[in-house]
Amino acid sequence: MKRSIKKGLGFGLNSGVITTLGMMVGLNASTQSKLAVIGGIIAIALADAFSDAVGIHIAEESENRHTEREIWEATFSTLASKFIVGFSFILPIMVFQLSVAIGVSIVWGLALVVIFSYYLAAEQGVRPYKVVLEHVAIVVLVIIMTHYAGKWVARLCC
Repeated sequence: MKRSIKKGLGFGLNSGVITTLGMMVGLNASTQSKLAVIGGIIAIALADAFSDAVGIHIAEESENRHTEREIWEATFSTLASKFIVGFSFILPIMVFQLSVAIGVSIVWGLALVVIFSYYLAAEQGVRPYKVVLEHVAIVVLVIIMTHYAGKWVARLCC
Protein backbone atom coordinates (compact mmCIF):
# COMPACT_ATOMS: atom_id res chain seq x y z
CA MET A 1 0.00 0.00 0.00
CA LYS A 2 1.31 3.45 -0.87
CA ARG A 3 2.54 5.47 2.09
CA SER A 4 0.21 8.39 1.37
CA ILE A 5 -2.85 6.16 1.19
CA LYS A 6 -1.84 4.22 4.29
CA LYS A 7 -1.39 7.50 6.17
CA GLY A 8 -4.86 8.70 5.26
CA LEU A 9 -6.44 5.31 5.88
CA GLY A 10 -4.82 4.93 9.29
CA PHE A 11 -5.67 8.45 10.35
CA GLY A 12 -9.24 8.28 9.07
CA LEU A 13 -9.95 4.84 10.48
CA ASN A 14 -8.67 5.57 13.97
CA SER A 15 -10.11 9.06 14.10
CA GLY A 16 -13.42 7.74 12.77
CA VAL A 17 -13.63 5.10 15.47
CA ILE A 18 -12.60 7.39 18.31
CA THR A 19 -14.73 10.40 17.43
CA THR A 20 -17.80 8.39 16.41
CA LEU A 21 -17.73 6.11 19.44
CA GLY A 22 -17.08 9.02 21.77
CA MET A 23 -19.98 10.97 20.35
CA MET A 24 -22.30 7.92 20.37
CA VAL A 25 -21.49 6.97 23.94
CA GLY A 26 -21.84 10.56 25.15
CA LEU A 27 -25.14 11.14 23.37
CA ASN A 28 -26.50 7.81 24.57
CA ALA A 29 -25.52 8.58 28.16
CA SER A 30 -27.16 11.99 28.03
CA THR A 31 -30.26 11.31 25.91
CA GLN A 32 -30.89 7.56 25.44
CA SER A 33 -32.29 8.59 22.06
CA LYS A 34 -31.74 6.58 18.87
CA LEU A 35 -32.60 9.66 16.84
CA ALA A 36 -29.96 11.77 18.60
CA VAL A 37 -27.31 9.08 18.19
CA ILE A 38 -28.08 8.52 14.49
CA GLY A 39 -28.14 12.27 13.86
CA GLY A 40 -24.81 12.59 15.66
CA ILE A 41 -23.26 9.79 13.61
CA ILE A 42 -24.34 11.40 10.34
CA ALA A 43 -23.16 14.84 11.41
CA ILE A 44 -19.78 13.63 12.60
CA ALA A 45 -19.27 11.31 9.61
CA LEU A 46 -19.76 14.26 7.27
CA ALA A 47 -18.26 17.22 9.11
CA ASP A 48 -15.34 15.49 10.78
CA ALA A 49 -14.42 13.52 7.64
CA PHE A 50 -14.04 16.73 5.67
CA SER A 51 -12.34 18.49 8.57
CA ASP A 52 -9.75 15.73 9.02
CA ALA A 53 -9.19 15.44 5.27
CA VAL A 54 -8.43 19.16 5.06
CA GLY A 55 -6.21 18.84 8.14
CA ILE A 56 -4.18 16.02 6.56
CA HIS A 57 -4.01 17.96 3.30
CA ILE A 58 -2.57 21.04 5.03
CA ALA A 59 -0.22 18.96 7.21
CA GLU A 60 1.15 17.15 4.15
CA GLU A 61 1.59 20.43 2.27
CA SER A 62 3.37 22.00 5.23
CA GLU A 63 6.03 19.29 5.23
CA ASN A 64 7.08 20.50 1.78
CA ARG A 65 8.32 17.04 0.78
CA HIS A 66 5.33 15.34 -0.84
CA THR A 67 4.18 15.44 -4.43
CA GLU A 68 0.82 16.95 -5.22
CA ARG A 69 -0.43 13.45 -6.02
CA GLU A 70 0.69 12.11 -2.62
CA ILE A 71 -1.01 15.02 -0.86
CA TRP A 72 -4.31 14.35 -2.64
CA GLU A 73 -4.04 10.58 -2.05
CA ALA A 74 -3.65 11.19 1.68
CA THR A 75 -6.51 13.70 1.58
CA PHE A 76 -8.97 11.41 -0.22
CA SER A 77 -8.01 8.27 1.70
CA THR A 78 -8.58 10.19 4.96
CA LEU A 79 -11.95 11.47 3.73
CA ALA A 80 -13.10 8.07 2.47
CA SER A 81 -11.96 6.04 5.46
CA LYS A 82 -13.33 8.49 8.02
CA PHE A 83 -16.65 8.74 6.17
CA ILE A 84 -17.05 4.97 5.69
CA VAL A 85 -15.98 4.09 9.21
CA GLY A 86 -18.29 6.73 10.68
CA PHE A 87 -21.29 5.59 8.68
CA SER A 88 -20.60 1.93 9.53
CA PHE A 89 -21.80 2.63 13.07
CA ILE A 90 -25.33 3.37 11.86
CA LEU A 91 -26.14 -0.28 11.09
CA PRO A 92 -26.01 -1.53 14.70
CA ILE A 93 -28.15 1.42 15.82
CA MET A 94 -30.76 0.59 13.18
CA VAL A 95 -30.79 -3.15 13.92
CA PHE A 96 -30.54 -3.39 17.70
CA GLN A 97 -32.03 -1.78 20.77
CA LEU A 98 -29.89 1.28 21.57
CA SER A 99 -28.12 -0.11 24.64
CA VAL A 100 -27.20 -3.30 22.74
CA ALA A 101 -26.22 -1.29 19.65
CA ILE A 102 -23.79 0.81 21.69
CA GLY A 103 -22.12 -2.38 22.93
CA VAL A 104 -21.97 -3.83 19.43
CA SER A 105 -20.55 -0.55 18.15
CA ILE A 106 -17.84 -0.55 20.80
CA VAL A 107 -16.83 -4.09 19.85
CA TRP A 108 -16.86 -3.13 16.14
CA GLY A 109 -14.76 -0.03 16.73
CA LEU A 110 -12.25 -1.84 18.92
CA ALA A 111 -11.98 -4.63 16.32
CA LEU A 112 -11.15 -2.08 13.61
CA VAL A 113 -8.49 -0.46 15.80
CA VAL A 114 -6.98 -3.82 16.82
CA ILE A 115 -6.79 -5.09 13.23
CA PHE A 116 -5.22 -1.93 11.83
CA SER A 117 -2.85 -1.56 14.78
CA TYR A 118 -1.72 -5.17 14.41
CA TYR A 119 -1.17 -4.64 10.69
CA LEU A 120 0.95 -1.54 11.35
CA ALA A 121 3.02 -3.20 14.06
CA ALA A 122 3.64 -6.30 11.96
CA GLU A 123 4.63 -4.17 8.99
CA GLN A 124 7.07 -2.18 11.13
CA GLY A 125 8.51 -5.27 12.79
CA VAL A 126 7.58 -4.24 16.32
CA ARG A 127 5.73 -6.20 18.98
CA PRO A 128 2.03 -5.96 18.08
CA TYR A 129 0.72 -6.25 21.64
CA LYS A 130 2.33 -2.95 22.69
CA VAL A 131 0.94 -1.05 19.72
CA VAL A 132 -2.49 -2.66 20.01
CA LEU A 133 -2.73 -2.06 23.77
CA GLU A 134 -1.69 1.57 23.39
CA HIS A 135 -4.32 2.27 20.73
CA VAL A 136 -7.08 0.30 22.48
CA ALA A 137 -6.32 2.09 25.76
CA ILE A 138 -6.89 5.44 24.06
CA VAL A 139 -10.23 4.31 22.62
CA VAL A 140 -11.35 2.92 25.99
CA LEU A 141 -10.32 6.13 27.75
CA VAL A 142 -12.39 8.20 25.30
CA ILE A 143 -15.38 5.88 25.76
CA ILE A 144 -15.20 6.20 29.55
CA MET A 145 -14.73 9.98 29.50
CA THR A 146 -17.58 10.62 27.04
CA HIS A 147 -19.92 8.30 28.95
CA TYR A 148 -19.40 10.26 32.15
CA ALA A 149 -19.53 13.58 30.31
CA GLY A 150 -22.89 12.54 28.85
CA LYS A 151 -24.18 11.54 32.30
CA TRP A 152 -23.01 14.89 33.67
CA VAL A 153 -24.82 16.80 30.90
CA ALA A 154 -28.01 14.82 31.56
CA ARG A 155 -27.89 15.78 35.24
CA LEU A 156 -27.28 19.45 34.40
CA CYS A 157 -30.01 19.80 31.84
CA CYS A 158 -32.87 17.51 32.78
